[in-house]
Amino acid sequence: MQPEISSASSLRTLVFVCSISLQFIYGFSNGTASGKNGKVDDSHGTSHHGTGTKVLIVCVAIVAVVLFSLFLFKLWQKKKQGEQYAQEEQYARLLKLFEEDDELEVELGLRD
Repeated sequence: MQPEISSASSLRTLVFVCSISLQFIYGFSNGTASGKNGKVDDSHGTSHHGTGTKVLIVCVAIVAVVLFSLFLFKLWQKKKQGEQYAQEEQYARLLKLFEEDDELEVELGLRD
């Protein structure tokens, strides 16, 4: 259960950091750029909005990659567990094959 706790906390930390960084970017993009005449220059406003959108897309992509990695890790763990169970089962069959069976020896007349 320990990997689930650490992965959940790391996911929460990642989302928290992304949301804080988005707040900073949003705050910086709302700043007004004054021209020489004191008028607001709107030519850069759309580029800042586009930058915020790009950062949001990158953050969503990072979260998607982390979730996909977690999914693949859990799938790998299940596969490993199944292989381990199969190996234990084969080992048990091998032990059963080579264990001394008194009943068989009595039936064959090797032992009274």
